[in-house]
Amino acid sequence: GGKRPYHTIIPGFLTKDGQPVGPFGVMGGHMQPQGHVQMMVNTIDYGLNPQASLDATRWYWGEGRAIKLEPAVDPALVAGLRERGHAVEVDSDVDVFGNGQIIWRLESGAYVAGSDGRTDGGALGY
Repeated sequence: GGKRPYHTIIPGFLTKDGQPVGPFGVMGGHMQPQGHVQMMVNTIDYGLNPQASLDATRWYWGEGRAIKLEPAVDPALVAGLRERGHAVEVDSDVDVFGNGQIIWRLESGAYVAGSDGRTDGGALGY
């Protein structure tokens, strides 16, 4: 009794210079906030479009030094993390890494979107 249920209903919304760019979200429990960070890094730091951002290899931190990586990750990265004391697991279960969708409004006024191939969905325009 007295406990509140855990949930991560946290859609994201990106702005640039005070102007709206668009909504994004990654579902998946504890992966959700981690997925949001990864989508923003992919977009802002790496300049990826929505679909490329969603398609990029993901990681999931559980607790302590435990981290899960998708199978497409560079084996040298796995080895490097293990050498530094991380408990690395390469996991092919796509449910671990969440799934997401992104819609961005470009400076031209056009829209571009992406839908995660790890689950059902699609990005459509008309």
